[in-house]
Amino acid sequence: MQLGTRWTLGTTPPSRLSGPILAGIVAVEAEIAQLSVDASTWRWTLTWLEGRPVCELDDGTIITVDPAGSVTVTEPSD
Repeated sequence: MQLGTRWTLGTTPPSRLSGPILAGIVAVEAEIAQLSVDASTWRWTLTWLEGRPVCELDDGTIITVDPAGSVTVTEPSD
């Protein structure tokens, strides 16, 4: 695993992220925006696993990309 970077929810993701994973981030952030939760301090953490990005939000949401390029969003269990 290679460490990437962190950025605040709702701000611009790192430029090295592209296509499907960006769409996943946008979808998760849109869903959170509709909830009545204070996420103003939440941050994303980007790491790289086997050359593919893994984005984890402070609430435990994880976005991964498989070798074929499909994105999976795993939401935290309550």
